Amino acid sequence: MIPTPYFVYILECADGTLYTGIATDIARRFTEHASGKGSKYVFARGAKRIIYSEQCPDKGTALKREIAIKRLPRNKKLELVRAHE
Repeated sequence: MIPTPYFVYILECADGTLYTGIATDIARRFTEHASGKGSKYVFARGAKRIIYSEQCPDKGTALKREIAIKRLPRNKKLELVRAHE
């Protein structure tokens, strides 16, 4: 069985804060965030746009990468975004 690829993404909220998460379908996940059915964090701040994503081969890898990105300070997250534009 071929594992489902996962994506790590950084979403910019309407208030300018950043949210990092994982999903198998980023467009669907953004729609969930925008409709208020995503995370409580994004619901409280409003979803603006996905500013970064990267594909991972499986869920475990995506979760590890998500943790690594979440540990970065904001300026390093924005450097990551700029490096992949």
